[in-house]
Order: sequence, then C-alpha cells, then structure tokens
Amino acid sequence: MKDNKQRFSSIERKTRETEVRIFLNIDGKGDYEISTTIPFFDHLLASFARHGRFDLKVKASGDNQHHIIEDVAICLGKAFSKALKDKKGIARFGFSIIPMDDVLVLTSVDISGRAYFNYGMKFRWKEVEGVKTEMIEHFLQTFSSEFKINLHAKLLDGKNEHHKAEALFKSLGLSLSQACSIKGESVPSTKGVLE
Repeated sequence: MKDNKQRFSSIERKTRETEVRIFLNIDGKGDYEISTTIPFFDHLLASFARHGRFDLKVKASGDNQHHIIEDVAICLGKAFSKALKDKKGIARFGFSIIPMDDVLVLTSVDISGRAYFNYGMKFRWKEVEGVKTEMIEHFLQTFSSEFKINLHAKLLDGKNEHHKAEALFKSLGLSLSQACSIKGESVPSTKGVLE
C-alpha cells in the first residue's frame, strides 16, 4: 500500500491533572522512549512497543498514578485511531497467546470501530511493582474505548504477578501488530467502513 509508511501520529493532552505527549509510528521497528514517572508502567509500555514493533514515544506527568495511566490510555487510543486513518487494507483482527515462564496470557482484538472490552485477568495482589493492578484493567478499558476496538484479555495460567502484567502487554502488542498489518487495499468490512 503506497501510504503505508505514513501511518504515524502525534497526540498531546494537557489538563489541570496531567500533561501527555505521544508519538506513534505503527510501521516502526519497536524503538521506544518512555517516561511517565511510573517505572513499571514505563516497562509495560516498552514491552508493548517492542513486541508490537511500534515506534513509540511517551512523555507523561501528572498529579497521581490514576490520572497519568488513564490519560496515557486516552492518548494512545487516539494515536492509533489517527494513524490508521480510514483503515483501508488492514487485517483488522489479531490475537496472540504469550508464555512468560509460568504465565500464559491471551489477547484478541478487532479494530471494528466499536468499543468492547472483556477482561479475564486475575491478580492476587493489589499492586505490582508500584502499579495498582486495578489500573491495568482501567488502562486497557480506556484504551479500547478511545481506539474503538474489541479487546479481550484472558489469563490462561500462572501465578507470578509481574509476569502476568508483562505478558499481557507483550501479547497486546503482538495482537495489534497483526491487526494493523496491511493485507490488501480495501476496508475489511461488508459495510465498507470501520467507524
């Protein structure tokens, strides 16, 4: 597809609570520069970018963890939507099952133009590496809502909390990479649009 190399976007969001800047290149190499003031969240976003092979720059700061993670999710969802434009030629669907030692995680996405989120991750702890586990769910729900995609995330096996979170973001990167890949030239829908 001729304009394949132009699938990138920049998003900025500034409120009284946060300031977020994101650059996304869907057809990247997995390069990243991420600074959100939350080290483990940085690690999760880096895993997402590297394994999805998206070039991703995120600079975020704010008054608390909830607001920073939520607003990064808003901006990242908008960045993907903006970069994909009319979604011509994309595969649309993607899924992956990722093992990480004892853990096995599945994600599946449909870039459908409709937001739906199904979460089947189970964390035993309320916090992993300083990130509240409820914020992992909230990030994914907000991201899928802003991107207007179907997103299913399931824990299939395992106990290690760090591995659950990391495998989840790696799997999401792979699933989205597959769904965003170019497979043709038309919009992959019988409706002719994905809105």
